Amino acid sequence: MHALSGVEHWKQRIREALSDRERKVVSREGLTPSAVLVPVYENAGERFIVLTKRTQQVEHHKGQISFPGGTYEDGDRDLQATALRETFEEIGVSGDDVEILGNLDDQWTSTNFAITPFVGAIPYPYEFAVSSWEVDTLIEAPVTALLDPANFDSETRDSEGAIHPYACYRYGGHQITGITAMILQQLLDLVFREGE
Repeated sequence: MHALSGVEHWKQRIREALSDRERKVVSREGLTPSAVLVPVYENAGERFIVLTKRTQQVEHHKGQISFPGGTYEDGDRDLQATALRETFEEIGVSGDDVEILGNLDDQWTSTNFAITPFVGAIPYPYEFAVSSWEVDTLIEAPVTALLDPANFDSETRDSEGAIHPYACYRYGGHQITGITAMILQQLLDLVFREGE
């Protein structure tokens, strides 16, 4: 049996970490099914996670940091297809270029969306094609920066200064909060926290 290459090693690590657990599934009435992709790539031995800052033009979650994704549509085969379609629409990553490695726990929002997160490896370098209507900024965050305790708070301060008991990551002048921070925290804890 051949030894796994460095690239295959980290992909396999994510696959195993996500499959060796019982995933929490949200199935409450009245929630709109949706999905996001957590794109991960490797460059020079460092893993990067791709996020977006939403524009002020989108219907929901204006200006927030999120993963590419959106609502399930009738033409989607399943929620994985939703995540891949939305990722292509938002940042130009073709579904053919995504290797799905597994799922994280479902999340639900106060705006009544049930979100299924898919983790997918993408090639590097990649020529992203960002939708200027949906995406203000493409963020490529190194895992080492996200794991740095100096870039993490267990609480979030909102624009009025009120403190909320939600995780907050900081990178490149951006604050990653809410459901996106919860998804990110689970991925970091399951896969990257112990080091490789």
